[in-house]
Amino acid sequence: MNRASLPLTVVDDQPTDIRSRKRQYNTNKLIKRLRRQVGQAVTDYNMIADGDRVMVCLSGGKDSFAMLDLLLGLKQAAPIDFELTAVNLDQKQPGFPEHVLPDYLESLGVDWHVIEKDTYSVVKRVVPEGKTTCGLCSRLRRGTLYQFARDHGMTKIALGHHLDDIVETFFLNLFHGATLKAMPPKLLSDDGDNMVIRPLAYCLEADLERLAEVREYPIIPCDLCGSQPNLQRQQIKAMLAEWERQQPGRKMSIFRALGKVAPSQLCDRELFDFESLALTGA
Repeated sequence: MNRASLPLTVVDDQPTDIRSRKRQYNTNKLIKRLRRQVGQAVTDYNMIADGDRVMVCLSGGKDSFAMLDLLLGLKQAAPIDFELTAVNLDQKQPGFPEHVLPDYLESLGVDWHVIEKDTYSVVKRVVPEGKTTCGLCSRLRRGTLYQFARDHGMTKIALGHHLDDIVETFFLNLFHGATLKAMPPKLLSDDGDNMVIRPLAYCLEADLERLAEVREYPIIPCDLCGSQPNLQRQQIKAMLAEWERQQPGRKMSIFRALGKVAPSQLCDRELFDFESLALTGA
């Protein structure tokens, strides 16, 4: 039998139904892995307790969509009862499709709110052309979300930062801030009024990208940070990608190191009492 006479269900020498089952198998593995990682992070850092009201910050990007998706799955399986409320900050960016998120959230049947505040104009007015807008934008956004959480009795604020974000932030602070710090999976705000959690702390960005493709989230691009190709974070991301290409698993190794700090092996005199260090032998 020549190739031309093969059944139409065969493509690239593999039956369509076999390829379909293989894709479904890989998708199921991906979802199970991500759900397990979220559940483990929530458990390890005691992120969510019985009776919590969790504000899920939804930006319209793949990470926050995935976070909401995975937290909804966790809510169904968890032995505790907690509430989820999806909250989006409409920053009044030109061309922002205002109907997309409400339509999507209505289809899920989750509680949701959209906060309307024109931080876009503030950022464009204050930040000089060509300068990075992320710093001011994030401060304005964070302040607005914190206030909403206080006003509505939210006990936790869930942000969609993943493992890659945490490692990238570590190097940003190391290279540009001369400090050893990253993004903690759980953080108490400076005013003590808000508890921030990052349920995706154990999740890789590549897995979240695949989940976004499978789920077909209605992604909304950011016209502020998305239009800045020379961000320091992008340079760090490229550096880590090259390291990962040269030595697969290096990114995960760096992340694990952030959880195994040896204060006596560093140089911070406030973190470890070097001055009182003395011989203990006979």
